[in-house]
Amino acid sequence: MVETEFRKAELKDRELISGYLKHHTGRSCEKTFANIYLWARFYHVDFAVIEDALVFRSRDGERQAFTFPVGKERSVRKALEVLMRYSEECGKPFSMYCVTPGEFELLDQWYPDRFEIAYNDDAADYVYESQKLAALSGKKLHGKKNHWNKFMTVYGGRWSYEPMSPDNLEDCFQMALEWRNQNGCEEDEEKNAEICVTLNSLRLFRELKLTGGILKVDGKIVAFTIGEPLCEDTFVVHIEKAFADIPGAYTVINQQFVEHECMNYKYVNREEDTGAEGLRRAKRSYHPVFMVEKGIVTEKIKRQE
Repeated sequence: MVETEFRKAELKDRELISGYLKHHTGRSCEKTFANIYLWARFYHVDFAVIEDALVFRSRDGERQAFTFPVGKERSVRKALEVLMRYSEECGKPFSMYCVTPGEFELLDQWYPDRFEIAYNDDAADYVYESQKLAALSGKKLHGKKNHWNKFMTVYGGRWSYEPMSPDNLEDCFQMALEWRNQNGCEEDEEKNAEICVTLNSLRLFRELKLTGGILKVDGKIVAFTIGEPLCEDTFVVHIEKAFADIPGAYTVINQQFVEHECMNYKYVNREEDTGAEGLRRAKRSYHPVFMVEKGIVTEKIKRQE
């Protein structure tokens, strides 16, 4: 039997996992330790280092799927061979998830016409240019600039931005609890999972080495954002929360966070829309410069001649 030693990621694994991910050049939002650690319990994800390549596995009942291994090319190919043998010995079809076009191109080079990929629009990440998000300039972002101007008209002189820090984490936590109560998270499974991840990201803000920013009106937190570097030229925003009764709060926290925390990066990845229509409209309204497509890879069905 092939030995794989998959196990659940713990905080002590941060350096190990991040050490592999820092050499990953893709911009898929899942490729950070914090994202993996915070969402692992909801997606039943564990990890293993196989042939000196990092692999994640997601399980749903009897089904299992792996990420494309992260490591040097030779190690990646060896790891794929191990995973295919492991799947066969388990009596389960070999499958991979969150595979980008670049990864599939490499897979197809190594195993010509053996695999196929099905991309999921709901899982594609929205990536924007930092300069444009910070400036809100140009015809395409005219609507966002109007939201900004309205906020400034109503709250001018009453608002402030500050980085998230140990001094304001508790206030952010209380704001998140209030947001949860206002948005019916207890009745919606996805919203409940999201707010749980949000609260855990605040609890473990320092341990996960996250970066955050908060927006205040009259000294009270009305919005906050949390993210981290994804790769050399891209910052990923994991969480953004704002009160709906503060018009323009989402626009302003987005702009302020990028201006203060993301200008050393050319791009900002604001993750996927999960197929939620309202979220899709909001993300499209910022006009991404490109999308990071991700798909499910399966082996082609062999047809008898």
